Amino acid sequence: MKSYQVKDLMVPLSEYATVPEEATLLEAVKALETAQAAFNQKRYRHRAILVIDKSNHFVGKLSQHDVIEALEPNYKKLRRSENHGSMHRLGFSDDFFKSTLEQYHLWEKALENLCEKAVHLKVKNIMYSPGKGEFVNEHATLDEAIHRLIIGHHHSLLVTADRDVREIVGVLRLTDVFEFVSNAMHECMLK
Repeated sequence: MKSYQVKDLMVPLSEYATVPEEATLLEAVKALETAQAAFNQKRYRHRAILVIDKSNHFVGKLSQHDVIEALEPNYKKLRRSENHGSMHRLGFSDDFFKSTLEQYHLWEKALENLCEKAVHLKVKNIMYSPGKGEFVNEHATLDEAIHRLIIGHHHSLLVTADRDVREIVGVLRLTDVFEFVSNAMHECMLK
């Protein structure tokens, strides 16, 4: 099988939703909808928005999860609690999750004033700034990228150019890697 590079599978930045860090939550959601509508309908839809600064450098990303979580400000209290670190993916009971919902008063009023929140929340205050392990060079092998996705448990990697590690040229999404691997498996059946 041919040796593939990240650039062979990535979604080019030009096809991705981007917003300035001063954008509102509503503007970010609209940018995602616009990018999804223009994107190749045979591929999985985008689930994140890339955030850029005034110099057009990447500064963060905003996922669908981040957008919804931002509507409930009490999640900040939960994140500061000593329980947060141990809650992540450890299989707590339904009773435990119900008790945190009640203890932190989550979603009691989160959807009230949704429109007001959407136009006042700034992307820069809720975006996620990826760590070093979430970047990969466009000329890296697909093997290396898959390893980064799996070890880091990431849904995507930001693809950088050779000339400037701050220059994002695309996004390598787990969904596209899965589709590639799945298609390769089907080809095995034809041999």
